[in-house]
Amino acid sequence: MSVRYKPYLEYKPSGVEWLDKVPEGWVIGAIKRTANLQAGFAFQSKDFSTSSGIPIVRMNNLSKGLLNLDSPVRVSDKLIRPEFYLNDKDIVLGMSGSIENIARVQKFDLPCALNQRVGRFFVHTIDADFLWYIIQSREYKEQVFLSATGTAQLNISSEQIESCVITWPELLSEQRAIASFLDRETEKIDRMIGKQERMIELLKEKRQAVISHAVTKGLNPNVPMKDSGIEWLGEIPEHWDIRTISRSTTKITNGYVGPTRGILFENGVPYIQATHIKKGVVNFDDAYFVRKEWSNAHSKSILREGDVLIVQTGAGTGDVGLVSNNEEGYNCHALIILAPRKGVISGGFLSEVLQSHYGYSKLYSIRTGGMHPHLNCSEVQYVKVPVPPRYEQDAIMEFIKAETSKLDRLGAKAKQAIELMKERRTALISAAVTGKIDVRDEAECVNCEYDMDGEPALLAAEAQAEYRTGSKD
Repeated sequence: MSVRYKPYLEYKPSGVEWLDKVPEGWVIGAIKRTANLQAGFAFQSKDFSTSSGIPIVRMNNLSKGLLNLDSPVRVSDKLIRPEFYLNDKDIVLGMSGSIENIARVQKFDLPCALNQRVGRFFVHTIDADFLWYIIQSREYKEQVFLSATGTAQLNISSEQIESCVITWPELLSEQRAIASFLDRETEKIDRMIGKQERMIELLKEKRQAVISHAVTKGLNPNVPMKDSGIEWLGEIPEHWDIRTISRSTTKITNGYVGPTRGILFENGVPYIQATHIKKGVVNFDDAYFVRKEWSNAHSKSILREGDVLIVQTGAGTGDVGLVSNNEEGYNCHALIILAPRKGVISGGFLSEVLQSHYGYSKLYSIRTGGMHPHLNCSEVQYVKVPVPPRYEQDAIMEFIKAETSKLDRLGAKAKQAIELMKERRTALISAAVTGKIDVRDEAECVNCEYDMDGEPALLAAEAQAEYRTGSKD
């Protein structure tokens, strides 16, 4: 059942185009009439510590309306002036980069202090909870982005934020009533979003389990099994083979390893790097190219359809991508290239094995380096993989494609529901804090245009129902 809210009985012109009309008894003015913004202190990086001191709230600590101080940067309390300590329920917001990020300080966050490029509101003539919702409204956000300066990184000053125009009821009791209503309603929406986010995680886990079981146990639950003799792999079908990667491929080599200054251009032969490898596929973004002559001179790293790429170094070490027909002829940088022996194993199957629980664990176990992990071809070649007959590999790949497409469809539906719920959440907040709807007594009005339920909840319910029934069409 959709919920609709009534408008106020009387409105007056606001004199502000984007506000249109506001309820009688509401005030229109700049934020500085109700609250002032204090920017944080510019601590020196040499004073930062990860082990001792007071946590410092920086841009990356603002997450989903809360502070995330799990691994904060700290400074000695001797370096913090009293006015930069944060208090319970303080409203903080980003002023550089992700300027849309906001957070509300909680008791368990304390003590903590404010770093530069993060601001804190000092409220004086408005309810702090009402202001919290104002800065989540479309009307406030649009003004912030229009006022910000910079291209690669947006920046906004305290003065620019304080100059944003808002509207508010004169009565504090009315402000508190609206904030209390939004507390209840946004909590319901956030709870629905949380369920969908949890379902997306479950779908990812199920997807991984489907792939891992198929490529290590096969599709026939009644087939005789044998001990593989390999840690993390366990039993495999009796008729399957076990081969090292070196015996399963015709080539194991590296992409070009060396400085890229002077070899990259705006067009030419596409040049694949680690950032393009994710979740089994190659996602080239037209960012890097090399000259054809250079690529021909480094022919050992020219890619062929069916090649399997492994990220060799950095944060994504061990990530796997399968070269499709689209990437045929591309070259690559610092990636391990496996050319499957076609009569033995397909690139698709090898790629899925290396992305399975077993494959991930095995590649992880042979990484070197701590802060900067690295994989060597000399170690990867000895990794053992299960090898079914080719016809069975093809059947397994068809099964994986069918099952994961169902799970991916459910995941997409859940993401769509989340986006719609977020849009409805913002719409509800915007309507309430600009007086477009009267929520003081939460009375229902069939003539109000603000429908805050419906489609997102329906999408979420459909996704949940499909998931519970095993994703059956």
